[in-house]
Amino acid sequence: MPIICRLKYGECMKTYKIIDIDGNTIESPEPGTLGGYKRKKIYGKLDCKNALSHISKGQYVQHRVFFADEETAIAAGYRPCGKCMPDRYRDWKSRKGPPDSLNWFGKS
Repeated sequence: MPIICRLKYGECMKTYKIIDIDGNTIESPEPGTLGGYKRKKIYGKLDCKNALSHISKGQYVQHRVFFADEETAIAAGYRPCGKCMPDRYRDWKSRKGPPDSLNWFGKS
């Protein structure tokens, strides 16, 4: 996860680059809880074996993004990974069209 060190009161304060609900990269004092692949707009668990396999081969890294939570990933237009989040993926796939709210997988 990209980490930025900002000086505050003479001390280094870590911040992390994450994606907000509008799809913009922002700095956060907290790391993301989910990772994503920007080119295909997919989000999943940080320990997703499929994503880690691509990363270990040097692929995917430049298009890797992070999210604070699932709601933010959905609001930014990303869909669940079919490998590490199969239930969420099936729910997403069973819906027609892109999600326009959190209702597409049973949250409101």
